[in-house]
Amino acid sequence: MIERVRGGDTDTYAVLVRRYAADARRAAVVAGVGADAEDITQAAFVKAYQNLTRFRDGAAFRPWLLRIVVNEARNAIRADRRRRAAAERLAWLGGVPADDGDPADVAVHDDTRSVLRAALRELPETQRQVVVCRYILDLDEQESATVLGWPRGTVKSRLHRALRQLRARLDGEEPAEREAEHGR
Repeated sequence: MIERVRGGDTDTYAVLVRRYAADARRAAVVAGVGADAEDITQAAFVKAYQNLTRFRDGAAFRPWLLRIVVNEARNAIRADRRRRAAAERLAWLGGVPADDGDPADVAVHDDTRSVLRAALRELPETQRQVVVCRYILDLDEQESATVLGWPRGTVKSRLHRALRQLRARLDGEEPAEREAEHGR
């Protein structure tokens, strides 16, 4: 069957889809995607079709397909986790409370956020940019370097200086005082 599909027979692939769709949906649900199982299943079938050249002749199609389903589910779960974490960080900095908790907690949260936002505004532009890339956009060092158009070492050194200045400001010190205190 796979050889026919590789040869362009999409009707044969439709047979494979019908045969294994229920198993693929179950695998997606078991992998933890819940309501997104149908979307993950469809994405997995598309990916399987696009990668049929990698399918080993004589191997069983079902386990190969289910492996793709599980990988797609894991990727979707990771992406969702990253999206939620970024949304929480943006809400924290942007003035939108992450939840409707205790009013006292919300007040402390608002005060802390205001202090941090003020400290971020006081940073030089290049340091603010690197902090935003690393901690607001959740980019790693290499991704930040690509976005900012800087060498990775520049990202590291500017981030280090920015965090040192933020720490000093949040502790109520001037950055120069803190550096002198630590012999820098």
